[in-house]
Amino acid sequence: MYSLAVSDHFMIAHGFRGEVFGPAQKLHGATYAVEVEFRRAALDAHGLVCDIGLALQVLHEVLGALNYQNLDELPEFRGINTTTEFLAGEIFRRMAARVAQGGVGPGTAGALASMRVVLRESPVAWAAFEGALA
Repeated sequence: MYSLAVSDHFMIAHGFRGEVFGPAQKLHGATYAVEVEFRRAALDAHGLVCDIGLALQVLHEVLGALNYQNLDELPEFRGINTTTEFLAGEIFRRMAARVAQGGVGPGTAGALASMRVVLRESPVAWAAFEGALA
């Protein structure tokens, strides 16, 4: 399986509901480093997994909708604890929709087998979501 990965970062504010979160129940900020890895069994006719420039652009656009936002105030996250695990899955879903539209290059929709999104909340802690695309 061939793979290509791109990365970016974004900053948010949020708080969590539930005693299990301790002091993180209060409003706090986070800067997440994000890595998205695209995978396919065979390279395209140009020897590519996908267009790296388009992949970077799409990731930047997806994260732009979250950057500098208080996630607790966004209607789509109302009543949801926006944990690192949850956000990895949400970014995966948003990226997968763009991939399905051909956003990471011609001929990639349906050709990419899977994708993995890693969300690093610190150098010692991270979460990921991985799934099939085809």
